[in-house]
Amino acid sequence: MTVLILKDATYVANVPLFRNVNLTLGPGDRLGLVAANGAGKTTLLKCIAGDLDLTAGEITRSRGTRIGYVEQHVASDILGWSFYRAVQDMLPEDTRESESWRVDVVLDTLGAPDDIRHLPVAELSGGWQRLMLLARVWVTDPDVLLLDEPTNHLDLEKILLLEDWLRTGIGDVPVVIASHDRSFLDGATNRTLFLRPETSRYFSLPYSRARTSLEGEDAADAAQRERDLREAQQLRRQSAKLKNIGINSGSDLLQKKQRQLRERAEKIEDGVKALHKERPGDIRLANRGTHAKVLVAIEDFTVCKSDGGTLFNIPKLHIFQGDRIVLLGRNGTGKSTFVGVLRQVLEDAADVSGIRATPSLVTGYMDQGLSNVPDKASPFDFIAAFGQGDKRTRALLAGAGIAAEKQGRPIAALSFGQKARLGLMALRLREPNFYLLDEPTNHIDIAGQEALAAEIAEHQANCVLISHDRAFVRDVGTRFFMIETGRFTEIDDPNRFFDGMRDG
Repeated sequence: MTVLILKDATYVANVPLFRNVNLTLGPGDRLGLVAANGAGKTTLLKCIAGDLDLTAGEITRSRGTRIGYVEQHVASDILGWSFYRAVQDMLPEDTRESESWRVDVVLDTLGAPDDIRHLPVAELSGGWQRLMLLARVWVTDPDVLLLDEPTNHLDLEKILLLEDWLRTGIGDVPVVIASHDRSFLDGATNRTLFLRPETSRYFSLPYSRARTSLEGEDAADAAQRERDLREAQQLRRQSAKLKNIGINSGSDLLQKKQRQLRERAEKIEDGVKALHKERPGDIRLANRGTHAKVLVAIEDFTVCKSDGGTLFNIPKLHIFQGDRIVLLGRNGTGKSTFVGVLRQVLEDAADVSGIRATPSLVTGYMDQGLSNVPDKASPFDFIAAFGQGDKRTRALLAGAGIAAEKQGRPIAALSFGQKARLGLMALRLREPNFYLLDEPTNHIDIAGQEALAAEIAEHQANCVLISHDRAFVRDVGTRFFMIETGRFTEIDDPNRFFDGMRDG
């Protein structure tokens, strides 16, 4: 039974976001929606939800279909409510008390511990706030579920929980998932729509297999384009040759033939497809040189909680030139705390017993909260402060996908993807030779993630990073350390940790 139909769905803002999208969604469909930052994923979800109107085309929903749309943001008016109340409030008022058991079922399904259910929403971690938004929608028993970047701020344990729940816990309810997490898309979806300004592509396959098919189709389009342009060029040469002969001979027949060849060439050129090209934005890194072989030496160092309790101990760790160290562990094991201590030593020259760093290190730090990006400043003022000059600053911002009209507005008005690109640009301009990266791929689209991974590898950037993005970890890491039960252990590859998280 068809639940939802998109026919020639088109949305044009200042530029086309998507045109003529045709899609049928039925029971059991789990559709991954893939596009660059700002390329229309959220817009399409809002159109399906009925919050926005298409520029052209139509969306047909089965009679009585309830659409559940899980947005990215928590409304300010519920921040003071408890987790439980925020979910319970979505039930009809006349049955809110009698049907409250449904709230418990949903929270049990999502693994919400009892001790956080009555905490204010404002005190929940970013991950639990995301799952709270999902619980608020799921408790309404929707017929279609729309998820906008559901894995942002989730640790790997919750990502895997959500992935398994979408596969086995929602029955045949169709779902549309806008996400940049490649591994999550592979695990949670069975269909993929690559949303593009002109010709979007749909495949009845999860992300990685769909992308392979997409690359094949794009290559075929490129080859056909080349053949068409060669044919048009050849026809134009023949036309020019006949034109000269026709003029010299005064032959009307040759001149007519010449015009026919020219018209055929024009028709072919008009029909040639414009090739789609992903634009990852100007994601580049710098790597100021250092001749030291051992960059950081750590011996018998204990990472502690704020109250002084022990998180884990590091007997000995030397970070060498070219190391890209990935810290793996559940939330709360102390990964970010450890990175924070390293930052104090490297940036603030703090004297911490057990940690020594070479004096030539220049640190670049970026966290998932984008604390290195000031919300109140404008993008222009923020980047110009690095001494780039007006013209260069504007060019850098445009290359990062920040349009001229946004360059003078507060950074707070930018999308999360644009803020993340701005943070990475600031890192590059600082020209560090040692990177501390805590969830650097949050909010960055797939093309941007791959560009960042390629930059890290190409520049042999020295770094310590934390990431729950499995594909990014595999692409970037050279050494992997697992933190569990108070122990800090080096492992050969991250799959041991990933598999252990899935097995519980």
